[in-house]
Amino acid sequence: MTSLTSRRLTLRPLTPADFPAWQEVRRRNEAWLTPWEPARSPGMPDVVESAEAFAMRCSARERECQLGTAYGFGIFLDDRFCGEINLSSVQRGPFQSCYVGYWIDEAEAGHGYMPEAVVLVIRFAFDRLNLHRGQISIIPRNHRSRRVVEKLKLRDEGTALRYLEINGVWEDHVRYAITAEEWAERRDELIAEWLA
Repeated sequence: MTSLTSRRLTLRPLTPADFPAWQEVRRRNEAWLTPWEPARSPGMPDVVESAEAFAMRCSARERECQLGTAYGFGIFLDDRFCGEINLSSVQRGPFQSCYVGYWIDEAEAGHGYMPEAVVLVIRFAFDRLNLHRGQISIIPRNHRSRRVVEKLKLRDEGTALRYLEINGVWEDHVRYAITAEEWAERRDELIAEWLA
């Protein structure tokens, strides 16, 4: 099991045993998270309300990790679950790229935990997976999420129109990216500021 640590956080794959803590945070943060997430597909089980569906989600994430197509992590602060961060759509061949997505408990927002988690997974993507590019796509009006990438000074690549269907609406997304060359140039600075 891949586990990543920094001065304040531990990132590790979620397991079925994490369901009670995950469910409590997701229920409490429903209004905070719903505007920024895809709607649940009709007929699919509600992962928030079903321990069985959550266990299947954990198994699917484990298979993705084994295949090298995605890496999902729970964010833990002092062994307490407080959010998730994922490397998804890992592409090999000439692309060597991934997408980063994240969310955090509203009660923990504003303490710099998410930039710290992003630097951890970016380091993992470049230093351990040897990827060439990471991208984070954010709805323009999601100012809190955009603040994370702005703190890290990730490059703004412009707005992709009607990029993802979020909560039933095709939403524009601002695309932020970092390449392996930029990581090599900024690695020590980012690690010193956020992980050391």
